[in-house]
Amino acid sequence: MKILVCAKQVPDTTEMKIDPETNTLIRRGVPSILNTYDSYALEQALQLKDRDPENTKVVVVSMGPPQAEGMLRDCLAVGADEAYLVTDRKFGGSDTLATSYILSQAVEKLQEEDGPFDAIFCGKQAIDGDTAQVGPELAEHMDIPQITYGLNVEVKDGKAVIERELDSCHQVVETQMPFLATFNKTDELRYARVRNALHSKKAEIKYLTFDEFPNIDTTAIGLKGSPTRVVKSYTPESHKEGIRIQEADPNLAAKRLVSAMEHAKVL
Repeated sequence: MKILVCAKQVPDTTEMKIDPETNTLIRRGVPSILNTYDSYALEQALQLKDRDPENTKVVVVSMGPPQAEGMLRDCLAVGADEAYLVTDRKFGGSDTLATSYILSQAVEKLQEEDGPFDAIFCGKQAIDGDTAQVGPELAEHMDIPQITYGLNVEVKDGKAVIERELDSCHQVVETQMPFLATFNKTDELRYARVRNALHSKKAEIKYLTFDEFPNIDTTAIGLKGSPTRVVKSYTPESHKEGIRIQEADPNLAAKRLVSAMEHAKVL
């Protein structure tokens, strides 16, 4: 089985900054981490590899700046077999639609070179944008089934069985391969093994730049190919004074609290 995991390097949310001119994230100089939900998608792929290591290959692909190479090495350190970085200044500023299109072009190229993928795993969303759109959009570009909010996956007789987390219940879905699944928080994540960690430091991270995609639609990438428009971005003002109510009667205290919150436009 051949599995592709889409991984994104995201800025540490405590250090996130926005360029007021372009309304895009400032990534240079900001500490970055592997997107939390993508790490769970990778873990699910590695668990399938654990069950059949001789016949399972896990490939990781990320779209981002060159500094994302470090994150990809972390993926190799925990057990991924290969890693690719889709990077080019012409891809900068892509929204979710443009990003999913570029990733679909990368998937097609990788499949042309080394055969088709049986499954594509993504995190349910990125913690910097929280849109949960790239995975489903990628499935649409690839014209393959998609299963969202996955918790675990089993492969039996050429089919995949995925348990999904819904608001009020869990749902079990069966699908043919190839398919795309997005994953929620699932099992505990594994640590890097010494052998894999040493290998990851010297492993080749293969770059896929704009020139690798001669048939790409240039009107569908970057800022110009992104229909999403950020009208305004700002940091909310912090109000530290708070509201203090001193009243012996709890019913009267509740009424005074509600009145004070309405006056402060909290309610």
